[in-house]
Amino acid sequence: MVGRACSHVADSENSQVTPATTESCQECIELGETTWVHLRLCLTCGHVGCCDSSVHRHATAHFEATQHPVMRSFEPGESWRWCYLDQRLV
Repeated sequence: MVGRACSHVADSENSQVTPATTESCQECIELGETTWVHLRLCLTCGHVGCCDSSVHRHATAHFEATQHPVMRSFEPGESWRWCYLDQRLV
């Protein structure tokens, strides 16, 4: 459900994470890949990864490795967040 708070978003609302990069997917760059679709920012640690429409799906892989629950869009003009644990937009 869009717009409904989840139990994990409160943990990230006041966090002041510093993005690990400002314009690229960290893992894609390490792989020599330059064609991701959209970027996502982890609100727990600042990891920047590519979205599930991208070939490598590094944002989801980051969640699977760390269990950091909430990511937000790292695209200009977008402010939505996704909770992986609750599988919902928040």
